[in-house]
Amino acid sequence: MRFEFATSGRIIFGAGAYEDFGSMAGQLGRRALVVRGSSHDRVKPLLAMLDTANTEYTSFEVRGEPAVSQIADGVKQAREAGSDLIIGIGGGSVIDSAKAIAGLVTNPGTISDYLEVIGKGRQLSIPALPCVAIPTTAGTGAEVTRNSVLASPEDRVKVSLRSQFLLPRLAVVDPKLTCDLPSSVTASSGLDALTQLIEPFVSIRANPVTDGFCTEGMRRAARSLRTACEQGQDLAAREDMALASLLGGLSLANAGLGAVHGFASPIGGMFHAAHGAVCAALLPHVMSVNLRALRERFPESDSLSRYGSVAKILTRSEDATAMDGINWVTDLCKTLRIPGLRAYGVTADDSPVLVQEAAKASSMKANPIVLTKDELTEVLQAAL
Repeated sequence: MRFEFATSGRIIFGAGAYEDFGSMAGQLGRRALVVRGSSHDRVKPLLAMLDTANTEYTSFEVRGEPAVSQIADGVKQAREAGSDLIIGIGGGSVIDSAKAIAGLVTNPGTISDYLEVIGKGRQLSIPALPCVAIPTTAGTGAEVTRNSVLASPEDRVKVSLRSQFLLPRLAVVDPKLTCDLPSSVTASSGLDALTQLIEPFVSIRANPVTDGFCTEGMRRAARSLRTACEQGQDLAAREDMALASLLGGLSLANAGLGAVHGFASPIGGMFHAAHGAVCAALLPHVMSVNLRALRERFPESDSLSRYGSVAKILTRSEDATAMDGINWVTDLCKTLRIPGLRAYGVTADDSPVLVQEAAKASSMKANPIVLTKDELTEVLQAAL
């Protein structure tokens, strides 16, 4: 057995953790670039903390999914301001942006030199600026992953900037920051978190360390995702989901993902659809097709029994079968009113190109079995 485990330099988790950040800021840098979303009110407490810590700052706003051109602008702003610290506060897109800016500021050349697929794919050679990740959603686990997913609208793709240097120096995960999220965002991001616990668990790169994270994360998501959607101020449920997201991030960064994320990348690049919503629409159908393919072509696979373990955790029944787990996820998606991919403009006519691109996606490499073109098409058609 051989595996690697890498994560952020320091993780602080708990209700109220964000309120203590001011005491740490001055230790990390003196001139911060604060990468944030569109809500200025959400970032006000952070700016007050930086003022108290005598830390200079400039602010950089990220709207929606981060585009390659936006990141280039952020790098330019950080260099011109002489930033020695990058702080990302927001959802996964904001944190991915902060990580990318932190990594690119210190390295020569342009962003295209380092991008996969549409760029030269060079590796970052110089350590990134210290980066602090403060998530305000519970889904992506981006605060503990080593890649940044960026959109290239002109190429109609999403691509990754990937490096060990992109792991944040500090992750501050405070469940209280997620309590005011709308139910729809809680649902889609929460199902993204669940996907990022199931896929690494059945992945061909699963290992004993990530298995523990996945098991605990699935248990917490199973008992609390519905509650977090229906009763947003329930702090215990929000804590469970924030931890599920964190554990999913730790797991995917070290055990890989699967066909859900293999599809999510090209769909997100070609259509205006939030990543979590796409994953939610795909999850039960990928599980179903994977299970059948494993039974037909790879019955000795450890992943087959792992789908049974997933079912037992999700249903909280020792008698549950793998199919019971798929039915549980299907029912959850219906309860949370998860729309199909058709809601984002995807049609059956898009299947050939999406299947072709998904088959090449890096996430697909860890799927428990190589799916055929027909099987991938079946997944996509069912998710519409």
